[in-house]
Amino acid sequence: MFEDKPARPRISGQADLLSQLKMMIGALLSSPLRNRLFAIGGVVFLVIVATTYAQIRLNQWNQPFYDALARRDLHGFFTQLTVFAIITSILLVLNVLQRFLSETMKLWLRQGLTQDLVQEWLKPERAHRLLEAGAVGVNPDQRMHEDARHLTELSGSLGVELMQATVLVVTFVAVLWRVSGSFSFKMFGHLYVIPGYMVWAAVIYAISASLMSYWIGRSLVPRNAQRYQRESELRAALMRTNEHILAVQARDRSLEIARRKILDRLNGVLGALWRLVFGLTNLTWITAGYGWLMLVAPILVAAPAYFSGALTFGGLMMAVGAFNQVQLSLRWYVDNFSSIADWRATLLRVAEFRRALIACDSLGHPKSTETTHA
Repeated sequence: MFEDKPARPRISGQADLLSQLKMMIGALLSSPLRNRLFAIGGVVFLVIVATTYAQIRLNQWNQPFYDALARRDLHGFFTQLTVFAIITSILLVLNVLQRFLSETMKLWLRQGLTQDLVQEWLKPERAHRLLEAGAVGVNPDQRMHEDARHLTELSGSLGVELMQATVLVVTFVAVLWRVSGSFSFKMFGHLYVIPGYMVWAAVIYAISASLMSYWIGRSLVPRNAQRYQRESELRAALMRTNEHILAVQARDRSLEIARRKILDRLNGVLGALWRLVFGLTNLTWITAGYGWLMLVAPILVAAPAYFSGALTFGGLMMAVGAFNQVQLSLRWYVDNFSSIADWRATLLRVAEFRRALIACDSLGHPKSTETTHA
């Protein structure tokens, strides 16, 4: 006999970042590609360490090269050019190898994530229950295809870059500390000494840029999330119209309704993109401004030691190179704030979807009829 169906609950996949990461890392640890991903991650780390060592040697090369120029030492000049060719050749090989490994890692990450989402989606009754789970169940193809692709590409790129920035900042802080020495000044009759003052200058420079970037760019996370939602709605409207195009074209009213719905979804996408454009434009004031200041900032910081005679011209250029490495590594967060916001928004969509797939089992087996036998 027929029964009235009770109102079915809606599922929300929303959770905080730590909960989402815990769930996604758990999925990674249970993936058949786990060992392969850990192995390639270890190799990437070793390549980054080797690259960092080569960059330290290149930074040290600055001092004898520029000192040879200052002395007008032609023999020393050509000798240092030979050293430069050897170091940069090694760096070139390491850069190419790192690129190959990072792209391979992204490929395997996408394979593992997409396989996991598809397996969860195609478990018995889940696809049907997901249709009744609310907004999180709309356009599952978008989340398993485009969002999964985007998340794995961003995760691979940002993960490798973060690892490299961390190794660089740890090693070049030591170099800059040794080169910069101490800076002393008198104030109100007291003598103040700042050891490793160039390190502190680089840290203050990077922190100020990071804080400004966070303050201006924090709205990019919800704006990116809204953009992806509107994009999926437009894609779904186009797909539905294409699937029923013959029936739609047969009736003028249906054709007009389809056109109006697609244009409405397009306007939603454009509105979300305009909000994103304004957010990225405002962020550029900070990233570009600090970037242009970097042309003179390290020289200004090292100038007191140079003009006091503590640094030769070659030592000055070595200090400038170390300052740039430390500051650029610390500013990784600043330069990648929009990408991090994009990654966070994409993670939100994929984690929401996966959590909803698991949670929709609690909706129970949908029943529309019940058959009784005598």
